[in-house]
Amino acid sequence: MTVPGIDRPRLFAWMGRHAPDAGEPLSVSLISGGRSNLTYLIETGERRVVLRRPPLGHVLPTAHDMAREWRVISALAPTPVPVPGPVAFCADEDVIGAPFYLMEYVEGAAVRGREELGDLPPEGTRRLSERLAEVLAAIHAVDYREAGLDGFGRPDGYLARQVERWCKQWERSKTEERPDFDRLAERLRRRVPAHSDGTLVHGDYRLDNTLVRLGPEPEIRAVVDWEMSTLGDPLADLGLTLTYWQDAGDEERAGIPVAGDVTAAPGFLNAAEFAAHYAKVSGRDTAELGFYVALGNFKLAVIVEGIHARFRQGKTVGEGFERIGGAVPTLIARAHRMLGPS
Repeated sequence: MTVPGIDRPRLFAWMGRHAPDAGEPLSVSLISGGRSNLTYLIETGERRVVLRRPPLGHVLPTAHDMAREWRVISALAPTPVPVPGPVAFCADEDVIGAPFYLMEYVEGAAVRGREELGDLPPEGTRRLSERLAEVLAAIHAVDYREAGLDGFGRPDGYLARQVERWCKQWERSKTEERPDFDRLAERLRRRVPAHSDGTLVHGDYRLDNTLVRLGPEPEIRAVVDWEMSTLGDPLADLGLTLTYWQDAGDEERAGIPVAGDVTAAPGFLNAAEFAAHYAKVSGRDTAELGFYVALGNFKLAVIVEGIHARFRQGKTVGEGFERIGGAVPTLIARAHRMLGPS
């Protein structure tokens, strides 16, 4: 059976040469893909491994960087941050048409919707949301120099560069002119905090970028999707997490089809409680959080516009992309509100 984005004979031959410990590959199937990197399950005679590669078509120059993702999970494997074990990296685009890497398969669910929680009671969902904040704090507590990530990014000036980077991505992806986006970019430039901490940041931290074990004691088994990780301001991670967060009763947020409605389930911390728990366990000052949530909405608007552009080109894999472009003006409006009156 043909699998989009995979050349089975070339891949299996490469694995035989470069990842023999994984066992003889028998099958490959798509786990998820289309909105970001593509993820595949490879069954071997010995175990299961996972392959990650960039999406098909319209890949922005600084996005979907497999080498960065590989480097960071390799560095974090010995730390308290839960990540899948690294297996092998391939920079040769002749194998499957793009760089890719292999990692250990981790038993767990990427939970996006409330129905995927099963019969987890409210006390379980509360603990899960607390644990999500605690793992985020653990990422930011990593001594990146000791972990071998010195030079992985430039913490100084990170926020100003983020605004400019995502403006450039917007210009490459936009499908129409939006003056409110341009005005938002100017407001963010004027509001960049004068000082910020420098830590490892995930860049796209949310519940469905983790693998969760549900049950009486829910646990985050692994943090995945490190393609946007770098060294920067930890509160940018928190702001983006809260951008994805849907509080119960937030109908506007419910209309943004990018992160599911799981956080609106009974028992989950609301956005303010999540931020407070993060502040407690990390010891960080969150007084300027409004700027960071606005930056998160700004960034997500660009990402969604890029997905919409790929959909219009027929380069997405999966379903549900026909409505995603409608989320862009909503995200821009939410960012303006987080910054307050003009």
